[in-house]
Amino acid sequence: MPTKLVVDITAGTEEYVELTSEEIAQREADAAARQTEIEAEEAAATKKAEDRASGDAKLKALGLTDDEIAAR
Repeated sequence: MPTKLVVDITAGTEEYVELTSEEIAQREADAAARQTEIEAEEAAATKKAEDRASGDAKLKALGLTDDEIAAR
């Protein structure tokens, strides 16, 4: 069973205790939520890169040079 470290700084003690089923469920929910956030961030970064490439291609089609595109 997973454990957590409980530190009592006033008494100067450290103790490992088992997590409750509620704490385990919360950690799993937090991990799932973070994974969803990571996937959303990756999707946004991919879309931004694709949009930039698409925009650059359209500007090149209009006759702009790479230097002109980079200067924007």
